[in-house]
Amino acid sequence: MKIAAWNVNSVRARKDRLVDWLKSAQPDVVCLQELKCQDAEFPMEAVREVGYHAVVHGQKTYNGVGILAKTEPTDVVRGLSDGVDDTHARLIAATVNGVRVVSAYVPNGQSVGSEQYEYKLQWYGRLRRYLDTRHKPGEPLVLCGDWNVAPADIDVWDPALWQGQTLCTDKERKALEHLCAFGLTDTFRKLYPAEQKFSWWDYRMLAFPKNQGLRIDHIFATAPLVERLVSAGVDRDARKGKQPSDHAPVWTEFKD
Repeated sequence: MKIAAWNVNSVRARKDRLVDWLKSAQPDVVCLQELKCQDAEFPMEAVREVGYHAVVHGQKTYNGVGILAKTEPTDVVRGLSDGVDDTHARLIAATVNGVRVVSAYVPNGQSVGSEQYEYKLQWYGRLRRYLDTRHKPGEPLVLCGDWNVAPADIDVWDPALWQGQTLCTDKERKALEHLCAFGLTDTFRKLYPAEQKFSWWDYRMLAFPKNQGLRIDHIFATAPLVERLVSAGVDRDARKGKQPSDHAPVWTEFKD
């Protein structure tokens, strides 16, 4: 079972890229972030034609998440459903082949100390409470998405330059650690503890060809799935070419 996550940075702008990648990569499940469209605007027919069912939680212009799968997702839940007045479409969950799959787009945080930064930290706490309320660590559960945090210095091309900046602050890393303390494992880092790969590169300053990136897109799994880990990686080629997303797909493969 191959599960992927990809911040497409506008699914309508990258529709052809997405369809071509689905045909070549053939993941069983794909969690998408930053759809930047309402549900009715999602290219359902295009993904259906290449063999995927889709469930989405969209929003006009901003945010938006989805799950694509070769078998139809069931028990779909949209949002954190925690009573907080929050209109951002940042989370969708569904069950695929007995695995609970969550697609998440964590707030960016903008600048340290801003309202957006505090919202990001609070959102991490809300997601942890969501897990505590709805799930147990012994269940087959996978959380995929754009987490907007580089977990450690190895995930940053220049740790000294990024020290104290959004995506790399101690508070953000601790928020992610608290989430994972639920019983989640970073699947890529579990398999490759010393390998440096990135999933996001700024559009500016030739960051991609210089490989000046961060690893902020992750696939986290509970113990029953960690036991089935086979491989994981970043599809860097999907970041190449004209008008790409600034993120590359990340993926993990599990034994059936």
